[in-house]
Amino acid sequence: MKRVNQSETTMEDSNPAPNPKPDTGLTPEWERQTLERLVFATLREQRTARRWKIFFRFFGLGVLLVLIALLWRDAARATLTVPHTALIEVRGVIASDAETNAQAVVQSLRQAFEDPSAKGVLLLINSPGGSPVQAGIIADEIHRLSELHDKPIHAVVEEVGASAAYYIAAATDYIHVDKASLVGSIGVKMDSFGFTELMNKVGVERRLLTSGEHKGFMDPFSPPQEAQVRHTQQLLNDIHQQFIGVVRKGRGDRLKETTETFSGLIWSGERAVAKGLADGLGSVDFVARELIGAEHIVDYTQRENVAQQLARRFGSGVGEGAMLLLRDWGWVLR
Repeated sequence: MKRVNQSETTMEDSNPAPNPKPDTGLTPEWERQTLERLVFATLREQRTARRWKIFFRFFGLGVLLVLIALLWRDAARATLTVPHTALIEVRGVIASDAETNAQAVVQSLRQAFEDPSAKGVLLLINSPGGSPVQAGIIADEIHRLSELHDKPIHAVVEEVGASAAYYIAAATDYIHVDKASLVGSIGVKMDSFGFTELMNKVGVERRLLTSGEHKGFMDPFSPPQEAQVRHTQQLLNDIHQQFIGVVRKGRGDRLKETTETFSGLIWSGERAVAKGLADGLGSVDFVARELIGAEHIVDYTQRENVAQQLARRFGSGVGEGAMLLLRDWGWVLR
């Protein structure tokens, strides 16, 4: 029988072997990869933040330069005492929500007429026309300012001076064109479409409810009504007569009126001179130098800056979105 040494047994029990570290499955390689990912993520964030910081710095610098340029232009115009010709551009479609609108052109006209150093005003026109209302406001202001200030105003037509653009030109003292310019189109139109036959073919039924007899006036999805067509034609005739009155008042005895003059036709600049719709051939430089007598030209055109363009477009987009939402809800008033 084997004897057990009590002291040895006690000694071994009092000094047990140390427990090994728990196995978590994590290796030094995994720790290194994790640290690398954290470092790279931090670097990417810093790089992105730095890029945005650079972008905003350049954006702010660009805005500052634009403001300085605008202030410099206004200051140069305000301090200019050299006799000059005041130039105002009428370009593109004429409408209240376009760059060429009555408010901007009228403001330019007032500054030009009131500047004592401006010896004459010159409208540089290149427009197919647009709103008769906007054109009428501009024409009325030209007549008013011409009576207040002893200062000539000329119009020079580049490629096109038609419809509402010619409405404005007719209010000036003299109209100059290029021989190949397109001039005239003294008339009024209203565009529309009719979809009734198409709806019948595809089997669509129009359901229009109104609280007034003619509230669905000239609805393109309903058959035309004779009374509404007559009313529309009379409306166009009234505006046409207003247009004719402006042309006759502006051109006077120079106008060689025929049955075609107010028919809506358009002519070349050379033919327009022969018909009395224009006074002669001439460019901007020629008119400023030879007729106004001040060859130095200063641009008085009021133009929208970047902030104004964004505001107008943003406002228009918000308005359209609101109207679409109301239409979907069935609450649109027409």
